[in-house]
Amino acid sequence: MAKVIATISLKGGVGKTTVTAGLAEFMSAEFGQRVLLIDLDSQINLTTMMISEERWFELNTNGDTLAALFADAVHGTSDFDLDSAIQRGVSPVKRVATVDLLASSLDLVELQEEMSALRVAGERSDGGVMFLRKAIAPVVDFYDYVLIDCPPNIGPVTLNGLAAADAYIIPTVPDHLSTYGIPQIQNRVRKFGDEIGREIVELGVVITKFKSNSSVHGSTTKRLRRDPTIQNVLPSYINEANAIAASAEFVPYGTLKRKYGNQGQFDQFRGLTTDVMTEAQEKL
Repeated sequence: MAKVIATISLKGGVGKTTVTAGLAEFMSAEFGQRVLLIDLDSQINLTTMMISEERWFELNTNGDTLAALFADAVHGTSDFDLDSAIQRGVSPVKRVATVDLLASSLDLVELQEEMSALRVAGERSDGGVMFLRKAIAPVVDFYDYVLIDCPPNIGPVTLNGLAAADAYIIPTVPDHLSTYGIPQIQNRVRKFGDEIGREIVELGVVITKFKSNSSVHGSTTKRLRRDPTIQNVLPSYINEANAIAASAEFVPYGTLKRKYGNQGQFDQFRGLTTDVMTEAQEKL
């Protein structure tokens, strides 16, 4: 049975999408896992990282993105076709062969506003948050992991991601502004879990763009580890590195080391993947 994990942060620029993509690629190439990526962020960064902007444009033109799913939900249509929308064997890394993708769309910006109105109106008994969970139900158990990249907010699209998830992780840069919203995420997810009648498990906080020579990063990380409201800070950090920043570009790579860097970055991402999989195995 697939373990469904959402990646969520209220702060942009913390490496949320890079972490999600890296976890999927390492799960596949290093651990032989079958992974479905779901891109709910209207910035489409995860989508273009995995299939290129040109391929995304074709999908969007043909209605094969998640915008079609949420448009059906809002307008009462039935245009979304799951089998057609799933992009199989994505990733520019040659060794990554078992990652599939449900692509995002810029059109989610307007659709989120319409979904908010639908939720406020109370026209659906489930609050309009179960569209994604119901849509992926026919295929979810073909995968070992489903990773959902949520938008940097707690709007209705994010709530659909959380409603589909068993657990979540919170990537953060270890500075004051980036960590400020962590309690808000935890509280909102906890309350939302109560609303839908099941717990959404916190797997942990992921430290990203860590600078070992920064006293702020060091002290903030220690503070997070001592914070009793934070259940877990995963032991593997992702350091700030040019290679990791450059990994967002869709270009062919022979190996994960070529994509993410071989000066410790590969080992960090592999360690983080091990951390997430271990937490998921123990808690889910």
